[in-house]
Amino acid sequence: MKEKSLRPWLLLSPSLTAVFLLLVVPVCFVVVYSFWLRAPSGQDIPAFQLGNYAKFFADFFYPSIMLSTIRVAIETVFLCLVMGYIPAYFFYKTESKLKPFLMILVMLPFWISFIIRTLSWINILGDSGLINHVLMKMGFIHEPLAMLYNEGAVIMGLLQYLLPFMILNIYVSLDGIDKSLTEAAKSLGCTEWQAFKEITLPLSLPGVSAGCLLVFVLTCGTYLPPMILGGPGNEMIANLIFKRIIGTLDWPFGSAISTILMILLVIIVYTYNRYMGIGQIFKALSTD
Repeated sequence: MKEKSLRPWLLLSPSLTAVFLLLVVPVCFVVVYSFWLRAPSGQDIPAFQLGNYAKFFADFFYPSIMLSTIRVAIETVFLCLVMGYIPAYFFYKTESKLKPFLMILVMLPFWISFIIRTLSWINILGDSGLINHVLMKMGFIHEPLAMLYNEGAVIMGLLQYLLPFMILNIYVSLDGIDKSLTEAAKSLGCTEWQAFKEITLPLSLPGVSAGCLLVFVLTCGTYLPPMILGGPGNEMIANLIFKRIIGTLDWPFGSAISTILMILLVIIVYTYNRYMGIGQIFKALSTD
């Protein structure tokens, strides 16, 4: 009996070991580093003190970047949801033979380096980029529009990166809905819109919720679009961490900022789970 109870853990041990070594241990190192002391000479001194956290909250500059990051993440989630539900619903409804090809197009960005995809926006939105070149040739404008190095360009880069995640999550949820339910609703007098509003939309909410949570967390942790496409006032918290750790080699303060971000995301995910039921999301997705 005891052997049977241990067998699942033995089978899971390789995966659990990998998760522990590649995720738990590095996170623990970051948390420990956040309490170390940065000496004037630049040396990191092992210690247990809260000076790095006090430094973060002492100057509103750092919390303001955190708040800006959350705002941009919410805007990105909203835009991804609006832009992602339509193609996901189309994939669910269409019977076209081109459906597999169209699905491949959605996943195509994953085959290209994230850095290359982000840099490509410079050739599209720049002063001498495609959009400005076409508009000037057609006579609509006489000087280039400033479309780069602002928050709009950052959100554009984030949308390119995160929209496929939203589309795929929603599509997986929609694909698990029995189409006969909507057909039965329409046979009872419902219009197409009523059937969508009363049946399809509620049943697709697990995928919507999972996509929103995933997009939000990934937005808070990304730094390439703000670094490449943003201006001096468009920094996000991940850029601040990057500059502190890579730029100034201030590992203790960079680790403290990382820990604060991690705690904030844990609180958000816990609250989401408390009121939205993330367990139900994964249960719904696993039954599709």
